[in-house]
Amino acid sequence: MSMFRKSTPAKSVIFAVNFDDARTAYLWIDDLAKANDNRAVNQIARAQQENGSLPEGTISSIKRVR
Repeated sequence: MSMFRKSTPAKSVIFAVNFDDARTAYLWIDDLAKANDNRAVNQIARAQQENGSLPEGTISSIKRVR
């Protein structure tokens, strides 16, 4: 029996969405294939903004956190 366990891979990817006015919001994406595609991440962020999950404003950058 091993004392060390292998870590399970993350089920979601977290992105920090930075706005022009220095605010930061966080975006969780469950689909790993989409999380690796920058264009898809931008589209998801815009869709979340239209839904109201992300705040209104101009997105200046999106950076992968985890």
